[in-house]
Amino acid sequence: MRKVIVGAALATMLGALVPAQAEKPGQREDYNRYYDQGGNYSGPTWRGPDGRMYCRKRDGTTGLIVGAAAGALVGRAIDGGRNRAVGTIVGGVAGALVGREVERSSSRCE
Repeated sequence: MRKVIVGAALATMLGALVPAQAEKPGQREDYNRYYDQGGNYSGPTWRGPDGRMYCRKRDGTTGLIVGAAAGALVGRAIDGGRNRAVGTIVGGVAGALVGREVERSSSRCE
């Protein structure tokens, strides 16, 4: 047990001796979060060539999938006939369209 404790203490002391990674002059910490390896900006907002502010929004894929599943279940429950395929398909399509629009209209800048 003594060797484990001494080893852990030695590893901690040696870890403190390793020099910290120096930051480039004039570069902020969040630079790598918004710029890729080529130096291209991929942040949440940017100013366009016309001077207006633009922001990256969600494309509505999650809402489309969730809406389609929920709509298919509701359509199947409403269509009580022998063949429930029509109600399932119509409900799925309607739910997908509604879910996509709800997510796209309610999403803020990422």
